[in-house]
Amino acid sequence: MTALPVKLASDLGEGNTAPKWLIDGLWSESAVGVLGGEPKCCKSFLALDAAVSVASGRPCLRSFAVRRSGPVLLFPAEDPHAVVRRPREGIAAAAGQSLCDQPVHVITAPKLMLDSPRDRRRLDETVEGIKPVLLVLDPFIRLHAIDENVAAEVAPLLGYLRDLQRRHDVAVMLVHHARKDARGVRPGQALRGSSDLHGRGDSNLYLRRLSSGLRLSIEHRAAPGRDNVPLELAEHETGCALRILDTADAPPDPAHATRDAAGRILDALAAAARPLPGGDLRALCRMRADTFWRQLGELVEAGRVERTTEELYRLPE
Repeated sequence: MTALPVKLASDLGEGNTAPKWLIDGLWSESAVGVLGGEPKCCKSFLALDAAVSVASGRPCLRSFAVRRSGPVLLFPAEDPHAVVRRPREGIAAAAGQSLCDQPVHVITAPKLMLDSPRDRRRLDETVEGIKPVLLVLDPFIRLHAIDENVAAEVAPLLGYLRDLQRRHDVAVMLVHHARKDARGVRPGQALRGSSDLHGRGDSNLYLRRLSSGLRLSIEHRAAPGRDNVPLELAEHETGCALRILDTADAPPDPAHATRDAAGRILDALAAAARPLPGGDLRALCRMRADTFWRQLGELVEAGRVERTTEELYRLPE
């Protein structure tokens, strides 16, 4: 038998380990992942917002910069075409774009089954012809006839999507439902079906509707994430679009409010991609000024947070 090849960790090439983004901080360039949430949590609105943003090059949710724009391919399995068009018009209006300016291609076939060899070939040919940079499949439950709870049945479908991503250099966003009775668990653990749906994602987004409003959580395999980003569905003349609320003015998430002040500050710095001014850090933590500054001072004195000469705050390296 031939032994497996082995190298010392110190001999491995360093390479460029910085994440490459399709949408900065929201979706990595080559991600295959899940956009999940309970019913009526605006999952399709967020998927359409990402599609319009990538197609137009405008920031997603008017906040997350697009790093690679281009054609988008979308399969809305549950919505009539007219229903898909109206939210796109609202999102385009919010982004200051015209609907006709966006290369968002909608698959109009009545069904697409990822466990069907024939439909896989047809999807392959469609992706090859359009060459999208983002493929949105919405929702997963309408895309197969397998048992979602059986990992051995889910894994081949996710493997096919990974193979599609690699062969065509296309990011894949799979919209999926969360369980209705999943309050109190981590968002990724609330997804319906096999844990593979959560575990295999390169970038995953989760929407939750709490008593304090709609919240977005962001996670990545190889980059910091974000939690409890407050959103609302705002109406425009031509339709509706999601928008991020000012975190300093947003109503607090009760689960977030019960956490200790030090933990909230450390979590916010861990999720940040750069050192933060004190005012920005306080806005992320949504804390009273006296509590925030007292706790931040104690963390700096204890060496758990560093204050730079530019009066920015970061975690020690």
